[in-house]
Amino acid sequence: MFSSKAVCSVALLCCCAAGTRNVQSAPLKLKQTIPLPGVEGRIDHFASDPSGQRLFVCALGNNTVEVLDLQKGERVHTITGLGAPQGIAYVPELNRIFVANGKGGICKVYDGKSFQQISELNFKDDADNIRYDQTKKKIYVGFGSGGIAIVNAADGKQIGSIKLSAHPEAFELEKNGRRIFVNVPNSRHVAVIDRDKGEVIATWQTDLAFGNFPMALDEANHRLFVGCRLPSKLIVLNTDSGNVIAKIEISGDPDEIFYDSKYHRIYTLCGAGKINILDQIDPNTYAVSTKIDTKDGARTGLFVPERQALFVAIPHRGSQDAEIREYKIE
Repeated sequence: MFSSKAVCSVALLCCCAAGTRNVQSAPLKLKQTIPLPGVEGRIDHFASDPSGQRLFVCALGNNTVEVLDLQKGERVHTITGLGAPQGIAYVPELNRIFVANGKGGICKVYDGKSFQQISELNFKDDADNIRYDQTKKKIYVGFGSGGIAIVNAADGKQIGSIKLSAHPEAFELEKNGRRIFVNVPNSRHVAVIDRDKGEVIATWQTDLAFGNFPMALDEANHRLFVGCRLPSKLIVLNTDSGNVIAKIEISGDPDEIFYDSKYHRIYTLCGAGKINILDQIDPNTYAVSTKIDTKDGARTGLFVPERQALFVAIPHRGSQDAEIREYKIE
């Protein structure tokens, strides 16, 4: 039997260990807040210029793109004349910005220094998420009732498209492979595209969790993270088989997911006013370690690994003005 003194010592050690875990389980620290006075409505996706310390923000409800100088901590320009901008990509070697608009399906291309429009592409309807393949120098744009357009980044010309069964939401490109993983919520599946063939080669289910909008990829461990809204869950898929590996409950209305390979964490931005941080204990095991309060509707942002920062958009609601929060990752 243990003496009462020994029991107390063990209890104290356990408390200290728990305290250490609690300190370590708060890995985000608010670094700065950048106000966006006059920006109304929903804020959608972001793009980053790490070397220029700039952030580009799609202010969808305001029909603008807001350009932020992160060193100064202020907005330095507003691109106007847009129609519900949703997706955005920055091509550093060309210093160009591609902006996909929901209204009319127009994708506009801007010079990254003067912010003058260079060209545009017309996808007819609901141009949405954009991804840039830096190796192949191609831009991929989700649009309409079921397609991903392929655009040559250098001249802004469309060179192909890939047919889908319904409108695409978030999608991820393999860097060391040729596949694209696409959330197709209206068809209740994840579509797998072969980039070389330009066609869907498989569809994967999310185990009775629907409303699959955000997505992130851990390519090294062959894991795909899919955020579902009905019910609110993070679904982990094996990218070799398409099998469901794990299902974790998360806060409501998830709209962005990012994977941090340095710390083996998943950051999920939820419109219910929470950042959910999940620990990747191993490729098959995940747990929510921390929930950080934001504001209702704060469901979009960007993880910038070069800066070790997570940006979160706070929309204007009531007395809360629109702003962008930068959290330092520790």
